[in-house]
Amino acid sequence: MDLNFLDFEQPIAELEAKIQELRNVEFDNNIDISDALKQLEDRSLALTESIFTNLSDWQISQLSRHPGRPYTLDYVSSIFTDFHELHGDRAYADDPAIICGLARLDEQPVVIIGHQKGRDTKEKIYRNFGMPRPEGYRK
Repeated sequence: MDLNFLDFEQPIAELEAKIQELRNVEFDNNIDISDALKQLEDRSLALTESIFTNLSDWQISQLSRHPGRPYTLDYVSSIFTDFHELHGDRAYADDPAIICGLARLDEQPVVIIGHQKGRDTKEKIYRNFGMPRPEGYRK
């Protein structure tokens, strides 16, 4: 069982593993199995579409809470330039669970606000597991 996939995604993970295994066999032995690969890839796409169009409310919730999902700082680093984070509320303290800052999007200045949970235990504790305090809302 692949831990990067949720329980309802396991059939997709197994099919993707078979596809990767076939690619390795094709590469190692110089055998042309492109038809079989194409057929498996089409099956994988159809399976993915059928699974994700019929998700229950709980499965949608599981996807939204998946630890591999990008967080605010992931989006900031890949989309924006010249990001400068604002710290503190000028009255009491800084809340690291709320990310707020100034950046540029295509040379246009923008303000960014978002939650940050943290990936490992140390960062999660620092970010209070993504639970903001009142000072976070006053940034």
